[in-house]
Amino acid sequence: MVLPIGFTTLAQTGNEDADSPVMNFEFETHNFGEIQAGDEAEVDFTFVNTGKEKLYISNVKASCGCTTPFWSKEPVLPGEESKITARYNTKNKSGSFNKSITISSNASEATKRIFIKGNVIPAPTNNGVPQRIPSIVNNLGE
Repeated sequence: MVLPIGFTTLAQTGNEDADSPVMNFEFETHNFGEIQAGDEAEVDFTFVNTGKEKLYISNVKASCGCTTPFWSKEPVLPGEESKITARYNTKNKSGSFNKSITISSNASEATKRIFIKGNVIPAPTNNGVPQRIPSIVNNLGE
């Protein structure tokens, strides 16, 4: 089997059907590094179905409400590439984070986790006082 450059084959544990779909990710952990508070951080986790059957993703769930996953509801045919997008919301966040995204599917590994991590840098301040955002000031009637 020939995989695109950067993709690896996951070992089967022996109790899966040899024809089952297999999700082979380009990478399973993404480090955003430093992100400015208020910015959105987004990454695509690309994978190939290297099995012999159609892959159906039934659910993708993030470990917290600050991370939103997106994925295609269409089956991934054998040899076809697809992706799961993870968006991390940095609003009102600061410091390091390490979040998991759990994928449920009919693949040989029925439950799979991928990860995002990074460090949110607090919003800029003016002499120790957080910057005021004009839309908030206007809503306060100032």
